[in-house]
Amino acid sequence: MLEDTYRHKGMRRDLIAELRQKGIDDERVLEAFWRTPRHFFIDKAFEELAYQDQALPIEAAQTISQPYTVAFQTQLLGVKPKEKVLEIGTGSGFQAAILAVLGARVYTIERHQILYETVTDLFEIIQLPQIRVYFKDGFIGLGEFAPFDKILVTAAAAEIPAPLLAQLAIGGCLVMPVGDEKGQTMQRVSRISELSYQTEEFAQFRFVPLLRGKNYKD
Repeated sequence: MLEDTYRHKGMRRDLIAELRQKGIDDERVLEAFWRTPRHFFIDKAFEELAYQDQALPIEAAQTISQPYTVAFQTQLLGVKPKEKVLEIGTGSGFQAAILAVLGARVYTIERHQILYETVTDLFEIIQLPQIRVYFKDGFIGLGEFAPFDKILVTAAAAEIPAPLLAQLAIGGCLVMPVGDEKGQTMQRVSRISELSYQTEEFAQFRFVPLLRGKNYKD
């Protein structure tokens, strides 16, 4: 059984204060962090580190992103209630949960079968039915449900996959780290018209690479 104790809440309050000091000033994002216990999304062995501002290992040799990184991407995305959001790279499920708590209808793709199965079960336990999880290749996206108001990619590539740009609604935006293993720049791409996009660049980050295909068993 998952428990959220006074101690967990105290550590979460301290993390939120740290995020605020680091420049996260969207109160809706900070409130979503308060309402989403991060320790639910990691192995029990790392529970004491759940509210440190650091990435932690999860299954399939992946990580749950540093809280600041999650907050930064979420703030850039500017999610509004009832918007349809596509996430590429479900991972632990924490980022998808943050988006859902912000009121989005979340469609999230995971290429690792073990993570897909784990997070599908977790979302049922913590009662987030508005998140739909798919075991697919993130490069392809979910054309059958396009267009999306917002798209968030939680892995890096040398360039943004064309299918994802095509699935973005006019007036919507996509947030993704772009670069190689030496470092990536966070980009926000806004779709201005059918053929026109505007790109903004932000801080440097380091993400796992966005890989093609599906990984059935790790």
